[in-house]
Amino acid sequence: MNQYWGVDADPTAQGRLKGARPVAVLDIGSNSVRLVVYERHARSLTPLYNEKTACALGRGLAQTGKIAYENIDRALTAIQRFALVSKLMRAGTTHILATSAVREASNSKAFVDAVEEIMGAKVTVLSGAEEAHFAALGAISGMPGFVGVVGDLGGGSLELSSIAGGTDSTGETHELGVIRLQDDSDVSPSKAQAIAKQRLKKSKLMDGQGGSFCAIGGTWRSLAKVHQVLRDYPLHMVQHYAVKASDMLKLCEDIVAATAASKPYTGSEHVSSGRRDLVPYGAAVLIEVLKAGKFDAVVFSALGVREGYLYGLLDDEERAVDPLMQTAEQMSVLRSRSPAHAEDLIDFTAELLTTLGITETAEETRLRKVACYLADIGWRGHPDYRGEQAVDMVAYGSATGVDHPGRAFLAEVLAVRYMGLKQKSMSQALLALSGPAMSARARLLGAAFRVAYPMSAAMPGVLPRVGFFVDKGILKLNLPADLAFLDGEHLRGRLDQLAGVVGIKLTDVVAG
Repeated sequence: MNQYWGVDADPTAQGRLKGARPVAVLDIGSNSVRLVVYERHARSLTPLYNEKTACALGRGLAQTGKIAYENIDRALTAIQRFALVSKLMRAGTTHILATSAVREASNSKAFVDAVEEIMGAKVTVLSGAEEAHFAALGAISGMPGFVGVVGDLGGGSLELSSIAGGTDSTGETHELGVIRLQDDSDVSPSKAQAIAKQRLKKSKLMDGQGGSFCAIGGTWRSLAKVHQVLRDYPLHMVQHYAVKASDMLKLCEDIVAATAASKPYTGSEHVSSGRRDLVPYGAAVLIEVLKAGKFDAVVFSALGVREGYLYGLLDDEERAVDPLMQTAEQMSVLRSRSPAHAEDLIDFTAELLTTLGITETAEETRLRKVACYLADIGWRGHPDYRGEQAVDMVAYGSATGVDHPGRAFLAEVLAVRYMGLKQKSMSQALLALSGPAMSARARLLGAAFRVAYPMSAAMPGVLPRVGFFVDKGILKLNLPADLAFLDGEHLRGRLDQLAGVVGIKLTDVVAG
């Protein structure tokens, strides 16, 4: 076996960030054990490897006070494989986090000792308050502007925190994990709902203040996926999925009622077999959370304790980095023909907007810059498909720090950039998520890219020497004398398209 991790040569592919040292997190929960290896420890985390095994360490714990030994064996077998993966991927550091089941079980010490021996690293057993804190940091890391209450639902417990101004406070833990509730309710979601209502009375955060509730945890992610399927939502991604609280409450009540009637709940076929029976208990808890807090909206986060723990290890300067911008810059480095060209494109589009008298909010400026970094990521694809491929990388990628309308905006910019203003191959339902105003801005930005690339060939140095101006209702592109040869039918056609987007009928190219 030593042959696998005893190789001296660096196995890292050229498509990886140079000098990046992977970091691993082994998360030992009450329902599953999961290993995630990230490309590097940074503000924006890119998973290199992500695998979980359902071990149900919390099953029966409330009744016996112990983790069942067959479940310990199952977990240790999985962890042996995870240790190999961590070594194969040359993780510089491995963090091991254990939550509710391990901290509560009377027989957890032997299990923890075995894990530490297998992994060669210390296990950090999080208290309920620590678990709540890191879950909140996980939400902050993926949604920096979120304000409201965060709930992380696991197999053994529910952690609640309040977030405002980029920090958390008032961490709580409640015995409301889905496995615990399944056991405590004698496998009755209706009884589980009554238990949840009673246990949440101890919460200081469920005070009916309204606002937003951020839902974290695999069972609640499954609820989000069911909701997306039932409403035919075009973006099957849980991160930053926002729903009216009343809509989610209706879905949860329907799931609990169907289960009480011994019927499969609608959408259950879209849930993994390991989660399907737990979803009604997650629904029962969410019903009582939404009622007690009188929340207006629910937003789902795919980032939780693991990401929050790593975020907490960053210094203040690194925490302040925009995760979406960092992801876009990394993609530019890894996939564009010249990352420096993106900087030229940022200034080029800013000047165009100024010339046209179009102002930007801070968020619109941010998304424009991100689009500029992403503008050339599809060049390796076949000309007939590079547009779809580029859009897929943006719309369905793992970037955080962007909501679904923002993803739709970036997708439409790249759709226009690669496929033109008349493209019809993209999902119109997906593009519609950004709204009419942002869709129009995306088409303008994409059209500007289509003017820029024939002149620059995706290389830096040309765009800073050209500029726009409007004279007597004519949009004019000014070329320096030594670049006058760039004036041609192709460029003028692209310029006409750009002018048409902003409602200008005439264009011209001026050299000199």
